[in-house]
Amino acid sequence: MKKIQITLMAGMVAVLFSCNPLNIDPLTDPNNPSEAAALANAPRSQVQFLLTGLESRHRGYVTNISQAWNTFGREIWYLNASDPRFQTDWLGQAGRVPDAAYFGFGASGGGSYATPYQAIKQGYVLIDAVQNSSFLNNAEKKAVEGFAKTIMGYQFIIPANWQYENGIRTNVKDPLNPGGFRSYTAALTFIDSLLTAGLADLNAAGTTFPFKLTAGFNGFNTIDGLKRVNRAIAARVAVYRKDWQGALNNLGQSFMNLSGDLNNGPAHTFSAPPDAFNPLFYLLDANINTIIVVHPSVLADTTRGDRRVATKFHKRAVPVTVTTDATPLVGTHQDKRWPINTAAIPFIKNEELILIKAEAHAQLNQTADAVAAINIVRKAANLSNYTGATTQAALINQILYERRYSLWAEPWGHRWIDARRYDRLNTIPTSFDKGTIFKQFPRPQAEINWDLYVGG
Repeated sequence: MKKIQITLMAGMVAVLFSCNPLNIDPLTDPNNPSEAAALANAPRSQVQFLLTGLESRHRGYVTNISQAWNTFGREIWYLNASDPRFQTDWLGQAGRVPDAAYFGFGASGGGSYATPYQAIKQGYVLIDAVQNSSFLNNAEKKAVEGFAKTIMGYQFIIPANWQYENGIRTNVKDPLNPGGFRSYTAALTFIDSLLTAGLADLNAAGTTFPFKLTAGFNGFNTIDGLKRVNRAIAARVAVYRKDWQGALNNLGQSFMNLSGDLNNGPAHTFSAPPDAFNPLFYLLDANINTIIVVHPSVLADTTRGDRRVATKFHKRAVPVTVTTDATPLVGTHQDKRWPINTAAIPFIKNEELILIKAEAHAQLNQTADAVAAINIVRKAANLSNYTGATTQAALINQILYERRYSLWAEPWGHRWIDARRYDRLNTIPTSFDKGTIFKQFPRPQAEINWDLYVGG
């Protein structure tokens, strides 16, 4: 009997190790190639897929930042009756303060932290793929690398401004072996160097971009056009670094046009499924209680006749009201910038560049140039020329006012960042919502845990 049992057991072991019906061979998803496959001599078609994927990830921050950062700066209220956290927590009502979980990778912080890093990872994969591909010549590789570094530079700015004094990781190519946290100042220096490296790549790339970009890059889909986008982003970074002459130098190489369309610039595109609709589009006067509305203080501080007000704000037939545990929030006006649900959203535009020029000149006490730039924006808004004081302080006040309406509710949170840059967070009104203005947000809990249990 024992011999039979041993024989049967031996037979079972042999079967299990030779052909186990429960051991299924791993399958490769043909619709989602692995990263290893993309890095192993990618053909041009696969490089195109990676490039389009980077463009798609590049817009991933739009929804969260448009809703959250613009709420922090009280450019808008994002009213959401089904989830009160979007009001109570974002507005800091009843003493609420940011926590590492909710404002980390969770519902509120993902678009401000995790999503940009996903785009950055996509950029690294794209760069490695073209470097390992035998199907591209050196100029074509440089073109793609320059584009990737430009987008990655833009994306790094997002968590840097979200975390601010808490710092961010910049050495993140290997997500399982990330570098330590760097200060806000050091992070901006890194971003500037990354954009500079992208420009150097584009300078070595000839004149023709070898792959197809979406319509959002129409007018910028040549090597020269991409270099101008790169320098426009670098000008924004220079302002954050308080490198005023550097900002002007970058503007001189950007797509800034003092007599051109103020809305001109590269954009995020949207379309019908399987793509995504414009996440900021809302039907005018729709009977809903989840919507972006204009903050009451923005309406209260307008200048009579300002075309920006007429073109951006729509007075609703019926206001939207959401009750919170602090006070009811009433939205009388909604955003009307997007005529259809597939409208493109610019991610940097000529109007911002002209206002950067005004700010840099004011900071350098180049009064006439600052006023001239201010007046370009005011003329487009159907307003008279600026005739106020020309002290540096007065000009900065005026420039911040113009930025408040020219860049209202763009997917960047300009007013929140501007108020922080000039130590004016206490000037953002909270009387309408009885909330708090936050300076920055805590390091995500997942990052804290990593350093405690893995990377420490």
